[in-house]
Amino acid sequence: MAGRRRVVVLVVAAALLVAVASAGASGKSARFELLRLAPAASLADLARMDRERMAFISSRGRRRAAETASAFAMPLSSGAYTGTGQYFVRFRVGTPAQPFLLVADTGSDLTWVKCHRTAAASASASPRNASSLPAPALASPRRTFRPDKSRTWAPIPCSSATCRESLPFSLAACATPANPCAYDYRYKDGSAARGTVGVDSATIALSGRAARKAKLRGVVLGCTTSYNGQSFLASDGVLSLGYSNISFASRAASRFGGRFSYCLVDHLAPRNATSYLTFGPNPAFSSRRPSEGTASCKPKPAPAPAPAGAPGARQTPLVLDHRTRPFYAVTVKGVSVAGELLKIPRAVWDVEQGGGAILDSGTSLTVLAKPAYRAVVAALSKRLAGLPRVTMDPFDYCYNWTSPSGSDVAAPLPMLAVHFAGSARLEPPAKSYVIDAAPGVKCIGLQEGPWPGLSVIGNILQQEHLWEYDLKNRRLRFKRSRCMH
Repeated sequence: MAGRRRVVVLVVAAALLVAVASAGASGKSARFELLRLAPAASLADLARMDRERMAFISSRGRRRAAETASAFAMPLSSGAYTGTGQYFVRFRVGTPAQPFLLVADTGSDLTWVKCHRTAAASASASPRNASSLPAPALASPRRTFRPDKSRTWAPIPCSSATCRESLPFSLAACATPANPCAYDYRYKDGSAARGTVGVDSATIALSGRAARKAKLRGVVLGCTTSYNGQSFLASDGVLSLGYSNISFASRAASRFGGRFSYCLVDHLAPRNATSYLTFGPNPAFSSRRPSEGTASCKPKPAPAPAPAGAPGARQTPLVLDHRTRPFYAVTVKGVSVAGELLKIPRAVWDVEQGGGAILDSGTSLTVLAKPAYRAVVAALSKRLAGLPRVTMDPFDYCYNWTSPSGSDVAAPLPMLAVHFAGSARLEPPAKSYVIDAAPGVKCIGLQEGPWPGLSVIGNILQQEHLWEYDLKNRRLRFKRSRCMH
């Protein structure tokens, strides 16, 4: 068949050259007669060739869909069922894709998964190359990444400029230039992960009515062979949503509209209560209402949203400061309780003076620098003074919320509001700052942080809100939402 096609091509090409020369000389158009020089193919051959051509057309269509799609979404759920205060996202990486459940962390710049421990990995990430981890746990064989089973996995050499200059957590030791780049990644809560780093492709579900999948290539991925930390016992690793050139958020946002958003369900919600982590425009922030039946946090094809155009949406500048990277900072103007603006020194919210505030999906309880914490809990506890106090770690103010009849006390709770630059206010539901700590017990769900030091808006205070990080325009948008799909 290939031989017959070459004959037809040669005959047409020769005729074309002669005709073009003749037409050019006379100034007239050229006409060609198509001749079948080979015997007619059977219907079976024609059908087979049509199937081959359709497969080719379909593959091109899938490639264009990945290039032109406006958004993709990843299922997101509370990790309360595991006893942790994290939110988990479903993530597929490698070719063929291998599924994992990762902690969604806006404070991380390295995406990593628990990895099958090979002899090579053991050698390159041995204790002599890094400071020791307290009681490290080896990656569980129950659900681990197998880089040798992925056709798209490519380790980053330890001698490369990427390892030496772009990965701040990489180890200096490099036994041979061909060895993979090793890392020892430490978190502020004392947890850590150690392994080797490479690049691979993630499988993503594109937005739209048709279920389309595509590959996001060039994702920096850590292959963790030892770790410690309670959060990592229930998950398979971490999805990096931090502000960094190597984070998954930056990689995905650069392909999909320069923004990402998430909606955190109630932190005590069951595991089947699912919302979405979205990369690209989210119609919930568009001035146009989504069509009926559209999930509040799940992306659908829509034009790029106008700034804070959606009803109820608020926005404030997103502060991408090198001193707070990879965290996302916001400018806080003050905090009010029951409509009264509290007396908190301005320096507490100023990075230049040792303060500042960040949002962190990986921290559960909101942490306020000492001057802010004392002012806020004093105002809240003053309005809860009629309830009996109880002691419960790690909180300073807890209350017995059970009446003599055994039912919950119907005590009014004062409204807490965080005031951001641009006249935007975060007014969380009361259950986000006076939280259920035990049956019949509620506590002021805030923690005291050091001063000088950053204040952290944790995931409980962020719950039941949709948050959009517009990296391209440096804007943070948010609005109330039940987050259920």
